[in-house]
Amino acid sequence: MRIAAAAYPVDWFGSFADYRAKLTRWVADAADADLLVFPEYAAMELASLGGPEVAGDLEASLHEVARHWPQVQALHVDLAARHGCHILGASGPVFDGPRPVNRAVLYGPQGVIGHQDKQIMTRFEREDWDVVGAPGLRVFDTALGRIGVLICYDSEFPLLGRVLAQAGAELLLVPSCTDTVAGFSRVRIGAMARALESQCVVVQAPTVGACDWMPALDENRGRAAIYGPPDGFWPETGIIAEGPMDQPGWVMADVDLARVGDSRRNGAVLPFAHWPESEGARLTGTETIS
Repeated sequence: MRIAAAAYPVDWFGSFADYRAKLTRWVADAADADLLVFPEYAAMELASLGGPEVAGDLEASLHEVARHWPQVQALHVDLAARHGCHILGASGPVFDGPRPVNRAVLYGPQGVIGHQDKQIMTRFEREDWDVVGAPGLRVFDTALGRIGVLICYDSEFPLLGRVLAQAGAELLLVPSCTDTVAGFSRVRIGAMARALESQCVVVQAPTVGACDWMPALDENRGRAAIYGPPDGFWPETGIIAEGPMDQPGWVMADVDLARVGDSRRNGAVLPFAHWPESEGARLTGTETIS
């Protein structure tokens, strides 16, 4: 199958029709792909529909974006059906309780497949924004293969990826939103590590560019990429495809998920199979050198 990962800029809109036109154009530009992956929090650009005061307020912007979710879902359902593809939509706030979760929805040609909420929140989400985690991981058994989603910071925690891999995930999607090169690097390293240890394909799709009208997404650094395990069945670097730093656009690659099984059975090393040996690790002592 062909995978497309978006390096996606955050734009100002005068109307929902403007957002619809942008998303329609982006999906059309990658219409030959079977799976399109959009970034974390890219849905926050819809805060612009509330005007400058709302878009510039951390709390008000969450509510403004959340109120557009029914229209956002309807648009993605239409685009996935029209192009016969699967789309991981840009994540954004959803109020299932008093505080919002950060939710990414997976769409297929027949409609909504399901959603994944972010598990572990960053300091900014906890301390400034009050966006909350929603424990519970899902594996989506699709016509393309078995897919899991680790939203940004979640990719930095090995046990989350392991749960998905043990449940049969062959492909992990990592939508991200980072405001520094260091932040991007942490997510990138996490994504590549998850590909290595679970011997699977991992897709990272970041927001890129400046957004001076919204403090939550004022700076966005990163590059879109598709990773595999460097175990003999994939490129030696583990990089299947990657785009230029901080440049908007799609990064695409053709991937055969049957090779995930080949890696897990016959790779030069077998970290997926050998993982249980690490679960029994224990400290047998410490040495003090004077």
